[in-house]
Amino acid sequence: MDEIPTGASDASTRAGIRRARGSDTAAVKAVTDAAYRPYIERIGVVPKPMEADHAADVAAGRVFVTGEPVTGLVVVEAHEDHLFLESIAVRPEAHGQGVGRRLLDFVDAHARELGLPEVRLCTNALMWENQRIYPRFGYELLERRVDGPYDRLHYRKRLAP
Repeated sequence: MDEIPTGASDASTRAGIRRARGSDTAAVKAVTDAAYRPYIERIGVVPKPMEADHAADVAAGRVFVTGEPVTGLVVVEAHEDHLFLESIAVRPEAHGQGVGRRLLDFVDAHARELGLPEVRLCTNALMWENQRIYPRFGYELLERRVDGPYDRLHYRKRLAP
């Protein structure tokens, strides 16, 4: 189940979140780089979202953005039994304005629209801020797993029907 329906949902329209277009690719890269750049020194490697093929993700319909100009985004991938939140990024100057909260709410609504019972994500164990944020939004820690140079915490959020 790799495809995500192309229609905009009521939830995304209300939240000011839309599917990214090809013309957004440079902004998607810029926002992702700005959001993840501060972690390079701390984790000792370039975070995976910074190395993503943003043009391919946008073309595949996996990227949703908010703001004009783009201030935040999510990259998601639908699987048979869950929606994987591959990346969430907010411009540093937009922190504290509810952008991340709206994006996380959108991800939940999008998973429900696709008929998926849960959202999964992983984060680097050294991105300690996320260990406080995700549980506040209903995510439970499933496991810690090392994948090459990445020490990752895997989370799941089960969605109410």
